[in-house]
Amino acid sequence: METTSERIERRINELWDRLRERGAPDFRDRDDRTLRSFSLGEVAEILGVSGSYLRQLSIDGLGPTPGLGTAGRRSYTLRQINELRAYLASARPKEALKFCPRRREGEKLQIISVASGSASTTTSYYLAQGLALQGYRVLAIDLDPKGSLSKMFGYYFPDIGCPDHPTTMYGALRYDDDRVSMSSVIRPTHFDGLDLVPGTFELEIFERESTKRFDNEDLRHPDASIRMVDALKEVEQGYDVVVIHCGRGGFLTAGAYEAATGVLVTVRPQWPEIKSMGLSLYRFSHLVSLIEKAGRSVNYDFTKYLVTGHDPRDVSQQEAVALLRDWLGDDLLTATVWESDAIRQAWMKNRSLYELSAGEVGRSAYEQAMETLNSTNAEVMDLIAEVWGRPPMYVSRASRTAGKASS
Repeated sequence: METTSERIERRINELWDRLRERGAPDFRDRDDRTLRSFSLGEVAEILGVSGSYLRQLSIDGLGPTPGLGTAGRRSYTLRQINELRAYLASARPKEALKFCPRRREGEKLQIISVASGSASTTTSYYLAQGLALQGYRVLAIDLDPKGSLSKMFGYYFPDIGCPDHPTTMYGALRYDDDRVSMSSVIRPTHFDGLDLVPGTFELEIFERESTKRFDNEDLRHPDASIRMVDALKEVEQGYDVVVIHCGRGGFLTAGAYEAATGVLVTVRPQWPEIKSMGLSLYRFSHLVSLIEKAGRSVNYDFTKYLVTGHDPRDVSQQEAVALLRDWLGDDLLTATVWESDAIRQAWMKNRSLYELSAGEVGRSAYEQAMETLNSTNAEVMDLIAEVWGRPPMYVSRASRTAGKASS
């Protein structure tokens, strides 16, 4: 006779077999993923130069040596793209910021907390990868105990974690003598220049411990949240931008909001979703007020709202977006992320569109989705440039790229 646990396991196996038939990866497989190479045309678009210029550099033996495919087509890995950045910044010093946007001395680390909400995981994923593709040194932090962002990067943790060998922010935040350095919980990803602090059920240990101290030792949210600030200071010299994917935990989320220099709030243009976002803003306000009452000011460089899952042909969604623009004004990003079959297909493959080629999801849908994603990321990168006192350039570049795609 089949036991209950055996029956459940059989159902799980059947489910994964069927999903694999449709191209979805199986978490039971070891996910040693690598990032694809980028065509010469893609690299030219990323760097903002012409393909003929890159081709001539290759012919002259300048910069990294690209791979050669069929018909002599050149391609570059992301590491080689970053090597190209360093070469171009040296060869064309007047355009050094364009090619190598890493922060300079005196420019502060940008910490962007993506509030928990509609498509917040996907937004964090594409923002972190998009920044890395543009040459920023990025640290992504997953504060979701379910590890939703970590799974998208290929990190699977079927167990609840081990307090003696922490793998999440819990290790760098815990209250006892076993607290570890921030650098020890950081893991590399398959994107050059992009690291990750994974999220697992281990994070719930921190929430439970904080709650216990809150009840018994007069601990308050700010007493726990300042630990996040201190942990990030340990590694701030190694990164330009930190993207924090907030979970539902109160103490961890308070830490994300205190550490942040900017906050990104996502919302779908549907009336129930807008109402839900409005309610979540009360929680945002409450956590920030607790930090302020503790005598620590909270001054963000920006708080922006992003419309995701947008169908511009839907009349009710048009009305919802109009309401959001009237209500939020310039705080609402101009670009919206459209509802896209290409993004859904990439998600089914446990990949982002940056990791796939157009042929894997359909060229038209791919280009349209990439246009909305790149436009969103461009606005965020221009916000960062403004904070650092630099002229904006990414939105205008994204607009030119969109025009080429449309034509």
